[in-house]
Amino acid sequence: MILHCVFVRFKAALQHADKQAIYDAIAALKNVIPGILDLKYGPNVSPEGLNGGFLDGFVVTFENPEVRDAYLVHPEHLVVGERIVASADGGLSGLMVFDLAV
Repeated sequence: MILHCVFVRFKAALQHADKQAIYDAIAALKNVIPGILDLKYGPNVSPEGLNGGFLDGFVVTFENPEVRDAYLVHPEHLVVGERIVASADGGLSGLMVFDLAV
């Protein structure tokens, strides 16, 4: 399995409803890309203060690396990805992506 972890510094002006709409769009990908096993999202709740300014994030669990790779180039993912980048403070610099093989 692959845990696809994405951490976001959303623009300060982004409303909660807009964040939720992005997360809903990500969750909807599960219905069009076979092999997505799970999705979790939300704000950082760690008390450690080591988040580097990344206050929100999501984790997509993929069956295997091939499913993750299909997700990355899927046209609907690309649309959602553009929306995330546009909503992130600094565009791509407002994102951190980290994949784990588990």
